[in-house]
Amino acid sequence: MFPRLIDLGPITLHSYGLLLAAAFLVSIGLVSRLAKESVLRNRAWDLGFIIIVSAVLGAKLLLVLTDLDGYLQRPSRLLSLEFWQAGGVYYGGFIGAVVGIATYIWRSPDLKFLTVADAAAPAIALGQSIGRLGCFAAGCDYGKPANLPWAVTFTSEYAHKYIGVPIHVPLHPAQLYESLTTFFLFWVLLWIYKNKRFAGQVFCLYLVLYGAARFGLEFFRGDVDRGFVFGGLLSTSQFISLLIFPAGIVAYFYFRSRSLRRSGGV
Repeated sequence: MFPRLIDLGPITLHSYGLLLAAAFLVSIGLVSRLAKESVLRNRAWDLGFIIIVSAVLGAKLLLVLTDLDGYLQRPSRLLSLEFWQAGGVYYGGFIGAVVGIATYIWRSPDLKFLTVADAAAPAIALGQSIGRLGCFAAGCDYGKPANLPWAVTFTSEYAHKYIGVPIHVPLHPAQLYESLTTFFLFWVLLWIYKNKRFAGQVFCLYLVLYGAARFGLEFFRGDVDRGFVFGGLLSTSQFISLLIFPAGIVAYFYFRSRSLRRSGGV
């Protein structure tokens, strides 16, 4: 666990920020390489800028909404180092990125949303895998206490102070669980992308597979700022997973049937 890679007086390079930046750059570069349409290859980095801005805003917004009462009682938290160091809530960033892409495409009719979404799906999974390594290095999104051979023990007083990760307590390496899961998902989606049969197939399967995976992975999480619904029965991310999982299934069969109708298959 190395929350700070470089600390030279007023200059601090945080491992989370570095790995998050790497995740964005690798993801955008992958979309550019995967794009089968020249118009998408030429605009991949423009789209990447939109995605970064909208994802950060969406992640921060959902972070605030998960603890709205706390932020209303102490608005100064919005200016705190803790708030700006936190990456935010992934699903908020994902939704923000989708809205950002849709807005960009609405103003660029030569691009198609499903074309972009299918190319982006494997890249998103790979970016998540890299980003979760940043979470592990920083100590955020930590797991529940665990008495297991692969449990991890954080010792950084800095991370404990600013992030709240328990120190000197064996925990589930929840960040690594998700990093490995999304890395596997990346390879699955990459194979599907190279063999896809209709527009929207890869993106819909991302919604289904990640939604199911995230719902299960949440049971290993121990951080207290994830937000809860139904009286604490589900975390915010589990609730959103329950929405996107069936949405992905419905969308998959809708786009598949639409493709078959257009090709005269039915």
